[in-house]
Order: sequence, then C-alpha cells, then structure tokens
Amino acid sequence: MSLHDGLRLAEMTETRGDVYSADCPCRDLLDVVANKWSALAIGALEDGPVRFGALQRRLEGVSPKVLTATLRRLEGFGLVHREVIPAVPLHVEYTLTDAGRSAIRPVFALREWAECNYQLAKAQAGTDAATAPDDRAAGR
Repeated sequence: MSLHDGLRLAEMTETRGDVYSADCPCRDLLDVVANKWSALAIGALEDGPVRFGALQRRLEGVSPKVLTATLRRLEGFGLVHREVIPAVPLHVEYTLTDAGRSAIRPVFALREWAECNYQLAKAQAGTDAATAPDDRAAGR
C-alpha cells in the first residue's frame, strides 16, 4: 500500500463508520434499519405522510406497542418525523426525513430479495414444524 492509499484509507475511516468494529455507532443504525418492522415501516412511508392507524393496518401482524417502539426508534435516529396534527380528534402523521428517504433503496433491495427468496423461509418453517413435536416430546 502506498502512502497515498494509506491517507485515502485514513480519510475514509474518518468519514465512514466500520460496522465490523465493536464500538462503531453505525452498528446501531444498521440494527434499526435492518429490523423487520423498521424495514417495512420505511417502505410504507415511502409515498408520503401516513397516520398511525393506517400504518398499523399496512404492516399486518404488528402490535401497537411494537409499532410505537419501532417508530420512536426510527425517529430517534432521525429517519422518521412525527407530526401531531391539531384536529378533532387529534392525530399523528409520520413521514420519512431526508435520511430516512436515503434508506429506501437499500431497504427496498433487502425486501425484494426476501420476497424473491421466500422459499428459504418456507423451507425453514417446514423444518421447524417437522421438528417441533419431536423437540417437545424430548422435553426440549
């Protein structure tokens, strides 16, 4: 490695995180964005503001408690903006921030990959179902 390459590498590590480093805060960002409910929420917010109830209906299977925690975490990282609309009754809308919009493409790619490879999950579900009774019988 030349001195020039070494300087460029040093510049890169100062402006970018390293997810393989145990103490890098970008690991927390990766964790929040790669979370199932976060990835789905980002996709559901892609087209503009969405009220909480509509978001919950779109994300089938998410509980209000989990959705609230997910949205708070996304908001905490600056990916989602929460706006209270002073109406009767009062309601809340969620939108993606610029940082949240920048996550759309990679999150979409991950969702697309999962949909195209659903056979992997289907096979795992079959494996789990086939082994579950044996595990219970064995006392595991």
